[in-house]
Amino acid sequence: MARTKGKTKERKPYGKRTDLERIQSQWVKLTGLHDRTDYSAAVIRAASATELAVNYALRQEFSARSQLDAKFVDGLLMWANGLKGKVERLLLPILDGDPKRATVTSLWPLAKKINKKRNEIAHSGHFCSKKEATDLIANCQTVVHGIVHLYDPTFLLKEASSADE
Repeated sequence: MARTKGKTKERKPYGKRTDLERIQSQWVKLTGLHDRTDYSAAVIRAASATELAVNYALRQEFSARSQLDAKFVDGLLMWANGLKGKVERLLLPILDGDPKRATVTSLWPLAKKINKKRNEIAHSGHFCSKKEATDLIANCQTVVHGIVHLYDPTFLLKEASSADE
């Protein structure tokens, strides 16, 4: 349960949240982890938020361009296997000839940095310094806003203290 202005409210189960709600949840979590000096875990959450932004973009594109069943699209997202696969195998190809491709292409180097460090932490047990985590989280914010704003220009990552309001 979450407390908001002295009241207790039920949280929506994570599995029932939209991509945008999931991105926001990751952002709140990574902010808290960073504040508690758990920099490596914060970077993992930043990578998750970045991948969720790509999921959101892909769902928007598939919805606008096709009548593919949501389960089929979810299967494609699983098949693409991670941020790199989702961007290189699905998002960039589907955006071929679309002006949005230039934005995604320009953000891809930042997303690759986040993903590279995520893989070092998750698969090799590496740790992350405060400066490195802070820089990667700033990259995450840039990538998430850049991708999501292509479809929802009003989306803003909220600070942890205001996320439940």
